[in-house]
Amino acid sequence: MDTRLTALTGAAHPIVQTGMGWVAGPRLVSAAANAGALGIVGSATMTPDQLRSAVREVKARTAAPFGVNLRADAGDAPERVGIIIQEGVKVASFALAPSRELIVRLKDAGVVVIPSVGALRHAEKVAAWGADAVLVQGGEGGGHTGRVATTVLLPQVVDSVDIPVIAAGGFFDGRGLVAALAYGAAGIAMGTRFLLTSDSTVPDAVKARYLAASAADIMVTTKVDGLPHRMLRSELTDSLERSGPAAALVGALRHAASFRRLSGTSWTRLIRDGLAMKRGKELGWSQVLLAANTPMLLRASMVEGRTDLGVMASGQAAGVIGDLPSCAELVGRIMSEADEALARLTGGALR
Repeated sequence: MDTRLTALTGAAHPIVQTGMGWVAGPRLVSAAANAGALGIVGSATMTPDQLRSAVREVKARTAAPFGVNLRADAGDAPERVGIIIQEGVKVASFALAPSRELIVRLKDAGVVVIPSVGALRHAEKVAAWGADAVLVQGGEGGGHTGRVATTVLLPQVVDSVDIPVIAAGGFFDGRGLVAALAYGAAGIAMGTRFLLTSDSTVPDAVKARYLAASAADIMVTTKVDGLPHRMLRSELTDSLERSGPAAALVGALRHAASFRRLSGTSWTRLIRDGLAMKRGKELGWSQVLLAANTPMLLRASMVEGRTDLGVMASGQAAGVIGDLPSCAELVGRIMSEADEALARLTGGALR
C-alpha cells in the first residue's frame, strides 16, 4: 500500500509506531521497523549519550528506516538534533512544534521532519516553516492530548496543508487505517497498540492492566503535570485528583530531584525546560513544577512495573485491545484487515 508517507520515509507500510518515553526503545523500534512500520525512538527520557547508544542499537538490529522523537521545547534539543544528523537517522519527529531553525537544520542534512500537533493552527505553522509531514493527534490519543476528536481535527488539517498528514488518536486496526486514508491522511500512528505487543519491554503486569481496561477506565487528568493527560484510571490517579496544591507541589519537587539524579540533568536545565514549557501556555509556576512528576511516574510503571506508584499513559483504544501480538503479527494483521475493508468498499458490499 503506497502512500505519500511510505514514499517520504521509505517504510513499507503507512503505519507509524510513536516515540513513547520509557517504552519506545531499541527492541520495540527495531521490531516495528522490521515489520514494515516506521519505528520511532522515544528520546525524551534519555540522556544524549543514551540516545546515541539507542540509535546505534536500532541500526544494528534493522536495516529499515526509523526515526527519533524529540521534545521541541527541551533546552538540549539542538544537541539531540546534532546526534540525529551525525548518526544518519532517517526521520526526526517532534512533540510540539519545533522552531523554524531546527526544521531548516534537519532538512539541510537530509532528515525528514515530522512534528506532532494537536491543533489546526500548529499544523499550518509547521507546514509553512518547511516540515515534510505532520502527525495530527486527536483527543482520543494517549499522553498529553487535546480536546478535539480525530474525526473532526483530521479533515480540517488535510484540507489546510499540502504536506502528508499522519492521523493519530484512536487507531488500532486495518479499518481505522482505511478510514484515515478516506479522510485524506497518508497513514496512521499508534502508541498504545504498539505498547501492547510482545516486543514491548513494558512489564507484563502493566500490560495486563491495559488489557483489562474498558473505555470507561481511561481518563483525562491535569493533576500530573498541569496539562490534559490521558491515562488509565488507577488508585494513584484517584489520589492525585483528590490532592490539594500543597501535597502536589511537595510530590513534584521530590520527583524532580529523583529525575535530576537519574538523568544527570542540572537544576538549571530543569528550570530552563520549565520556562520553555511555561512560555506560550497559561501555566502557573506550581503547574510548571508539577511537570517533574511525569517522567518519574511514567518510569515507575513502564520500567519498574509499579502500577501502585506510577501512571499509565493510554489512548482510548486500550479499551478495545485484547491481545499481545508481535509487531510483525500486528502490522501484518492491520494490512490484511485494510485490504479486506477496501475490497468490501470497492466490491459494492457496503452495509
